[in-house]
Amino acid sequence: MKRREFITLLGGAAAWPLTARAQQPAMPVIGFLVPGTRSAYRQWIAAFVQRLRELSWIEGRTIAIEYRWAEGRSERFREIAAELVALKVNAIVTSSGAVLAAKEATSTIPIVFAAAADPVGSGMVASLARPGGNVTGLSVQYVDLAGKRLELLREVVPNLRRLAILANVAAPGPVLEMREAKAAAGTLGLNVATLEIQRAEDIAPAFDRLKDQAEALYVASDPLVFTNWVRINTFVLGARLPTIHGLREYVEGGGLMSYGTNFPDLYRRAADLVDKILKGAKPVDVPVEQPTKFDFTINLTTAKVLGLEIPPTLLARADEVIE
Repeated sequence: MKRREFITLLGGAAAWPLTARAQQPAMPVIGFLVPGTRSAYRQWIAAFVQRLRELSWIEGRTIAIEYRWAEGRSERFREIAAELVALKVNAIVTSSGAVLAAKEATSTIPIVFAAAADPVGSGMVASLARPGGNVTGLSVQYVDLAGKRLELLREVVPNLRRLAILANVAAPGPVLEMREAKAAAGTLGLNVATLEIQRAEDIAPAFDRLKDQAEALYVASDPLVFTNWVRINTFVLGARLPTIHGLREYVEGGGLMSYGTNFPDLYRRAADLVDKILKGAKPVDVPVEQPTKFDFTINLTTAKVLGLEIPPTLLARADEVIE
């Protein structure tokens, strides 16, 4: 073989693996727009990633995830959504008010919401059975459970007459929940004071305005509130207010009670929806799912600090009692 022919053959052989590698399908990329902080959403995202792994989508090996953290600042949702769209991700996973920002940013990239308070009423989807467009996910039924939460609170504070409701009025979900909680409070004959916030800096002034106007506090769940739950619980304990929440994580951090959807379970199921979409399903053909797992959690340590006696019948119904 002539020297020139040998070099040509060798060059072709060296280039062949690179060419073959370039022809391999690119690893799917999920854009994860997290409305809160890394620490606040840690358990939920871990549940999502673990379920993906069970479905053979292993982060860093068979799938890539681009995380973006809004840290409870709703004004960042659109910016982050646009960034993920520019990356041309295969799907966007998000929750709460960030879903609408993602929907505004793209009408073609599939969007899966892991948790949304009222996906139909807020305009995320056309209906639960036929979402339409490029969006599907899981509802959390925050609004539907407001009355149940107040009933539980009344069992601990039977003489309750004055209730405060804390809500981020810059987001549609907590506004709807606050409205439902006020309606439920009205049927129970309670006087209601509202603590309306739109950013973290509004929390302290809201509690200053509250002073002695309430005997208990209903907290409407929201990424802003969840990101600042330590600060909120500090004010709550300082005011010696029994609280009812929609997430057990608040109770782990010192809140009195919570009743609501199990969020790790929602995020696991969101991974199932992502799996379907990566395998070719279209969001328009994937119905929005309802929660199936709910948690009732009581913090006995907080009850003792507040000087409250939790009825034994209520303790027996709790899924978890923190001591």
